[in-house]
Amino acid sequence: MITFRDKTYRCTSEIVLSLVSGKWKIAILNELAKGPIRYNELRRLLPDATQRMLTMQLRMLESDGLISRKVYPVSPPKVEYCLSELGEQLAPMLLMLCDFGTTYIESFPDEVSRA
Repeated sequence: MITFRDKTYRCTSEIVLSLVSGKWKIAILNELAKGPIRYNELRRLLPDATQRMLTMQLRMLESDGLISRKVYPVSPPKVEYCLSELGEQLAPMLLMLCDFGTTYIESFPDEVSRA
C-alpha cells in the first residue's frame, strides 16, 4: 500500500489513473501532446466541454504537474497551455491507450458506430 496526498493506493498505476481520470483530461492531454494551445483553441477543439468543466480540468492537470500554463502580459490576456516535463513522459502512454482502444473496438465490429 502506498499513501500519496492523503490517499491510499494498492500500486502506483492507480495514482496515474487518478491523475488522468476525469471526463476531459485525456482529451486535453492528447491535444496538448501536439503542441502548446491557447485556451480558446481548446474550447473549439472540445466543443462539448463546458467552460467551467474545461477550466476545472485544466487547473487540476496544472496542480498535478502534468501541464504548464503561461500567461502573456498583453491586453486582452493571452493564456497558453502545454505539457510539462511530466506530461511529456505521459504522452507515449496516452498514445498506447489510444492504440489499444482502436484494437479493442476493432475486435467488436458489430458494436462500433461513429458520429
